[in-house]
Amino acid sequence: MATEDDTVNDEPQSSLNHFGVYSLTDEYWRLSEEERTALQVSWAEKTSGVAEGVRHYRTSPTRVGSDFILWCAVRMKENSGPQTFFAAYAHALRPFRRYVSMVDVLWGFTRKTQYRGARDAGRIDPFSSEILPYLIAYPFSKTAEWYLIHQPGRQAMMNEHIKIGRSYEGISQLLLYCTGLQDHEFVVVYESDDLPRFSELVRELRATAARPYTLLDAPVHVAVHAPSDQPTELWP
Repeated sequence: MATEDDTVNDEPQSSLNHFGVYSLTDEYWRLSEEERTALQVSWAEKTSGVAEGVRHYRTSPTRVGSDFILWCAVRMKENSGPQTFFAAYAHALRPFRRYVSMVDVLWGFTRKTQYRGARDAGRIDPFSSEILPYLIAYPFSKTAEWYLIHQPGRQAMMNEHIKIGRSYEGISQLLLYCTGLQDHEFVVVYESDDLPRFSELVRELRATAARPYTLLDAPVHVAVHAPSDQPTELWP
């Protein structure tokens, strides 16, 4: 899959993006239907102020072991931004720990890339109200051999990725950098309104010259957007 953004010019302000992947505990399912509804409404209220951008997604039944994803995005205005966000996130989560369990977490920062290419409309804006139905997110790492290739060689292989990506209009991407902060180097995020077409994009990308330099690109989380103005639909 694609591993690098395609622009170095006119980058938006850097942001921290955090994807919490959750499962619902047995305690939650022991609640009455009315209590479960009230809990979802409370979750929507408590998490709405955690970050500047907050989105909810349902993963059940696309993957075993998880039920929903909370995506939070914060503009990086100062170095203390991550600390402030992590504290607010932990505080908001505290009342729900009996009922939800975090089973995976992906997070990282947007930044300029060393690979050149024309900027197009295919970059996700995590603060936009325009949200496509499907979210695909996964961790990603390159092999050591990739970083030993001289820059022009890597640029040539990325050009192939960029060309293929541009041919699939309607599929947006956001690349997050997290080297040294998580076990992987990147988080790759896509939005789409057509899952079969997205799968075809991935098939094409996996047939490119850069594919042998992929070390890790799993687990893949596929989720469906759940509008926050319908809190009783946030969880399965």
